[in-house]
Amino acid sequence: MTESLVQGTSDIATLLKNGASRLAQLPSGRLDSELLLGHVLRCDRVALFRDSDRVISTALRDQFNAMVAARARGQPLAYLRGVQEFWSLSLHVNEHVLVPRSETELLVSTALSVVPESRPPRIADLGTGSGAVGLALASELQQASVIALDRSSLALRVARVNRVRCGLDNVMFLQSDWLAAVADQAFDIIVANPPYVAADDPLLTESDLRYEPRQALASGFDGLDALTGLATQAPRALTAGGWLIMEHGSTHGLAVRSLYSAAGLIEISTLRDLAGLDRVTIGQKSPHWMRQPNG
Repeated sequence: MTESLVQGTSDIATLLKNGASRLAQLPSGRLDSELLLGHVLRCDRVALFRDSDRVISTALRDQFNAMVAARARGQPLAYLRGVQEFWSLSLHVNEHVLVPRSETELLVSTALSVVPESRPPRIADLGTGSGAVGLALASELQQASVIALDRSSLALRVARVNRVRCGLDNVMFLQSDWLAAVADQAFDIIVANPPYVAADDPLLTESDLRYEPRQALASGFDGLDALTGLATQAPRALTAGGWLIMEHGSTHGLAVRSLYSAAGLIEISTLRDLAGLDRVTIGQKSPHWMRQPNG
C-alpha cells in the first residue's frame, strides 16, 4: 500500500464489515465498502484481503466512515471515488456530469457497427458530459475526427480532463447548444445521450439521481423534449448515408422511431440493452439524398 498503516482502532477486515453493514440496504453494499476503502488506502481489492489484519490510522478510518455515510445517503459511488469505468476507459467524474452507465456502451457499439469503410469518419457526440461516448469512439477509431459538444462549461472541463487522462488527440470539445456551434458542418455519425427522464419522475428526487445534474436528466413532462428536438434537427447535419443514433428511455422506442420516420430517415431500428429494454434507436439518412436548391 502507498499509505503507511499505523496502529489505530480499526483493522481493514473490521472496517470492511462495518462498511458493508452500514450499506446493507444497497444491492452492492459489500462491494461499495471495498471500493471506498480501496480508494481511501489507494490500493486494489486484492490488497484489502491480503492485508486484512492490518490496522489503519484514525484519519483514514474517519475518511472512510465519512464516505460510507455519504454513500448510505445515496451519493453515487462514482462521485465519491471521482472515477468511473466506461468502455475500456477510466474516467474522472464529479457532480457536474452524469455518471457514465453500462447501458450507454450500446451507443458506442452501435456507432462502431456503421462506420463507413471508405474514409475516416466524422462523428459528433451531442451532450457529451464527461466525454464518455466521444472518447470511447475516438479510442476505437484512431483515424476518426470526433467533435463532442455540451452546453455546460463545467461538464466540458471534466471532459477535457478525461481527454488528457485517456491520451486522445482526435477529439475536440466545444461548448454548444446541441449542434449550434457546428451548424456549417456535416457528420457521418451523430450520437447523442440527451436528457430523457420525465420532469415529474420520482426517481429524480428519491433515488441516487437526485445528486446528478438535473439538466442532463429531465426533459419535459414525458421525457421526449430533447429527443424530439434532436430527431428534427440532427438529420440536417448528416452526410448522405449518415447515421443518427440516440439513447432514450425504455418506453420511448416507438415514439423515437416515429420521429425518425417523420424526419425522413430510413433503416430505422431500436436496439435493446442487456436488461432487454429498448435503449438506442438508429436511423440512416438516405444515401441518395441531395440537398435541394434554395428557393
